[in-house]
Parts: sequence; structure tokens; C-alpha cells
Amino acid sequence: MPVFGGWLRNVPDEGMAASWDYAKRLTQASERWGYDLTLIAELNLNDIKGIEQPALDAWSTAAALAAVTERIELMVAVRPNFHHPALFAKAAANIDRIAGGRLALNVVSSWWADEARQYGLQFDQHDDRYARTDEWLRVVDGLWTEPRFSFEGRFYRTENAICAPKPVRRPVVYAGGESEAAKTMIATRCDAYVMHGDPVAAVAPKIADMRARRQRAGGPPMQFGMAAYAIVRDSEAEAKRELERITTVTDLPAGYANFDQWLSGTQLERDLQVQEYSVSNRGLRPNLVGTPEQLKERIAEYEAAGLDLLLLQMSPQAEEMERFAVQVMGTA
Repeated sequence: MPVFGGWLRNVPDEGMAASWDYAKRLTQASERWGYDLTLIAELNLNDIKGIEQPALDAWSTAAALAAVTERIELMVAVRPNFHHPALFAKAAANIDRIAGGRLALNVVSSWWADEARQYGLQFDQHDDRYARTDEWLRVVDGLWTEPRFSFEGRFYRTENAICAPKPVRRPVVYAGGESEAAKTMIATRCDAYVMHGDPVAAVAPKIADMRARRQRAGGPPMQFGMAAYAIVRDSEAEAKRELERITTVTDLPAGYANFDQWLSGTQLERDLQVQEYSVSNRGLRPNLVGTPEQLKERIAEYEAAGLDLLLLQMSPQAEEMERFAVQVMGTA
């Protein structure tokens, strides 16, 4: 869901406004085209186009979409330090009721310290963020599954709390992270592991590792998802020309405000890093760029490695999603 008005940091206007009207029309069209799920990101500041630009609120958008869609799963990002778990459980259960059981969570242990500071919200050190998330999920799950729920922890406390009505079904909980603290928490508390984009050779061992962690934790099998930016064209040359268009960067625009923070965590040469940062969530690394046949082959390789879900970014989103549905999915 392009809640930031797009995915490209170096293309100011992608023709997909950060507006309720666009979000509604796109999501309703997505159902017609055969897509299964939309991820609605939660950031109060716009990390793609620059912090002065608009960004839709995740949870009010999700509630509105729940009422005007029928089939698509709404995976909504939530950051525990921004939501008290008992109050969140109550509101989210109601949204799930409106959606008829189509709500899912993408639990994000916040990374943007400046955003939290601007809004006067708690921002913990790295491992404490995952410790908070662990407690937060215990409270939310307790309220969703028990008639009354009491909890006493380091971060949260409840006393015989009631959540009624409860969700139609317990929402699937997705989460991502590559640190030891993150993977331990996810293998213990979550249902699905979502990753930034990477080649198959990098994704396959991550899936194997999380499967082993899950087995040791005694939980049921996990699902696995990955972000990817897709370009499908009739010829490979056309696809490469579009890739060049979206990654050509001259002066760094406003969307690159967090570039240096991102840069510190990787070893590529700076020019290549600038090109890669032009698309969010490492979306270009899976190389879903080419003809319909090439994309089908690459997606099949990810499926063989154990991937269940692709979270696709495209630009302009509506036009490219319809093209992808026709030429790759064969559903539109």
C-alpha cells in the first residue's frame, strides 16, 4: 500500500497520491486483479518522499478499508512503543470484526529514533525494543484469547482486563528482523517471518534458520514473506530501461534524509548503495525485473526455497499491478 505516495526516493511524483481516495481505489482494484494481501505501513513521517510530505495513518486507513473491501487480507504494521497493548487489542479486534476476519499484524520494533522524539514517544535501545514487543504480544494475545487477562511485566500491566467482542479469528502476526534478539522473539511469539529483499541464495538459509528456531521453540510451522520491487515488460531491454529510469540519481532529494543511517549497515560502494536506496526495503535485490517468463522463473525459485508471500512494490502502482496480474499471475 503506497501510504507514502510511492516507493521511489528519486522520482518526486509517481502518480499515486498519499490519499484515502487512491488507497481505496487501489485496494478494491487489487481484489479484482487477484491479489491476496496488502501491507499498510505505519510511519508518522514520510521516509520515502521526505518528512515534509504527507503519509497516511495506518490504522484509520485500515479500518476504512475493512469496510469497503471483501476478500483481501489487511496486514497492518504496528509499533508496540506507539500503542498500549490492551487498548490496541480492543481497537484491532473491532477492525477485524468490520473486515470479517481479514486483519493481520506486521509487528515492527521501531527503528526511527527521530520520529519517536518528535512525537514524544518512548524509544528503547535495540534489545529492549524486542523485549517490549515480546511483552506487548503476550498482552494482545491474552486479551484476544481469554475472557479476562491479567499481566505483570517490565513494560506493561493489566488487571482482569476484558476484550469483547474478540476478533473473528486470531489475526496472523508477521514480523521481521535480522538480529539475534529479533529472531528469538519472532520464533517464539509470531506466526510468520517477513524479510527485506534479497537473492534466493541469501533468503533460503534465513528460512532454514527460522524453521529450526521455530521447531526448537515448539511452535507450529511458520510462513515466510519477502519485499520485492517488480518490473515486468515484454522484453528484457524494456525492463532494463525502466530500471535505469527509477534508479538514476543525481542530487540526493529529500527522500534520502535517512541514507547515511542506512549506509552504515552495509558494505557496498557508495554509488551502488545510492542506486539501491532509491527503492525502499531492498526491493531491487530479488531482481524481479524482466519479461513475464523471467519473473515466473525467479518467483518459482523463491517458492522452492520456502517463500510463501511476496510483498510487491511497483510504480505507478495501479497500472503496474494490473500489468503484473495479467502477464505474470494470469488473473486479471
